[in-house]
Amino acid sequence: MKYVLLVWLLIGGIGEGIYCFAQNVEKVIRNGMPWFDDHGNIVNAHGACIVEEKGRYYLFGEWKSDESNAFPGFSCYSSDDLVNWKFERVVLTVQPDGILGPNRVGERVKVMKCPSTGEFVMFMHADDMGYKDPYIGYATCKTINGEYQLQGPLLYQGKPVQRWDMGTFQDTDGKGYLLIHHGPIYRLSDNYRSIEMEVAHVKGSGESPAMFKKDGIYYMLYSNLTSWEKNDNFYFTAPKIEGPWTKQGLFCPEGTLTYNSQSTFVFPLKRGNDIVPMFMGDRWSYPHQASAATYVWMPMQVNGTKLSIPEYWQCWDLNTLKPVDILRKGKQVSMKNIKPAVGWTENRGCFVSNAKGSVLAVSFRGTHVAVVGKSDSHSGYARVSVLNAKKDTVYSSLVDFYSKYSEKAIRIMTPEMEKGNYTLLVEVTGIKPVWTDKSKTIYGSDNTFVTIDDIYYF
Repeated sequence: MKYVLLVWLLIGGIGEGIYCFAQNVEKVIRNGMPWFDDHGNIVNAHGACIVEEKGRYYLFGEWKSDESNAFPGFSCYSSDDLVNWKFERVVLTVQPDGILGPNRVGERVKVMKCPSTGEFVMFMHADDMGYKDPYIGYATCKTINGEYQLQGPLLYQGKPVQRWDMGTFQDTDGKGYLLIHHGPIYRLSDNYRSIEMEVAHVKGSGESPAMFKKDGIYYMLYSNLTSWEKNDNFYFTAPKIEGPWTKQGLFCPEGTLTYNSQSTFVFPLKRGNDIVPMFMGDRWSYPHQASAATYVWMPMQVNGTKLSIPEYWQCWDLNTLKPVDILRKGKQVSMKNIKPAVGWTENRGCFVSNAKGSVLAVSFRGTHVAVVGKSDSHSGYARVSVLNAKKDTVYSSLVDFYSKYSEKAIRIMTPEMEKGNYTLLVEVTGIKPVWTDKSKTIYGSDNTFVTIDDIYYF
């Protein structure tokens, strides 16, 4: 592959590109960009939930691939601060056959610890690749991060629950609930292994349900049906789980498409005697979910029945609950001194290209680099790579520049390595995210542009 070397930022000694995996001491949540685990791999846990157990946080999610939507397993990560994640294992793998067998779909994994038995019970949506054979399944394990055993479909009145999008909620009295798309709320049995009864039905609701309780009021989040596309999520409130449920409207500004995300879970952040609900959302990136899908986690403001996330923070401090500029310690590349590579054009201080295979190359001396760019409905995937002084690739992943709601933001901050000389490569892949739903409605981008506004090195 040929590329044009644009600028040397600093001249210095040779670095070999060995990861040092520095801990994020600021305890900053970084939205809309890849997170890295203790091995330097991208955190791969989508449609997720968090369980707190013995002072440690456990993140469960869909272990996505970049090639197919077929179920490859459910992942588990652990952390003592919700920022620095240790990869535990794939806790539930593809089964030999059955509802999570080969070429099946497994989504929306949720785990709760059953108070009456002490075992951990996992729930999920299982389906065929055409989403025409849905089941709510469950699996169990005696330890939170062990190998879960699939028990089969969850039963209600002796029959499998054949629905798709789902969530769970555990009330303060220990009772567990299964939340189903478009309204049903089921109370689980004491051992969480079956459904006791349907306690409510939320009319006018949607998919990806997520529930929390604060100050005696129950809140339920939903999204609209737009396949992998983002939309304006909305919420209901009720004085008790049984209802009555009242639709309250949006909780993010209209048109922001829930800050380009879809609800999956609400985690209660403990702050002294107070609880701050933390919205957990997915930025899906179909079909390249493993490397390019990211997360949006934000504190929610609650005032009676009013729930809101009034503004988007790409980066925010878990301790102060305030936004943070993580680029402030970096050094900005002077874009005006960069000569465009073949296939790239300069437009008002940024570089733009949709020429497949064209590469923007910037060399730097430091530990890592951040790429700031615009996402919009005309953009596609870039491949962002880092080479060491020997020209060995020490990091590479796909980065999604598409979004229906336009946004200029950090698209990626690479993992930290030993200080040395490196080259950043941003390659236009020519791939655009395009997909259809069951009704054959076409979603996604109309082009493959990649726009680079700024580059920072550290």
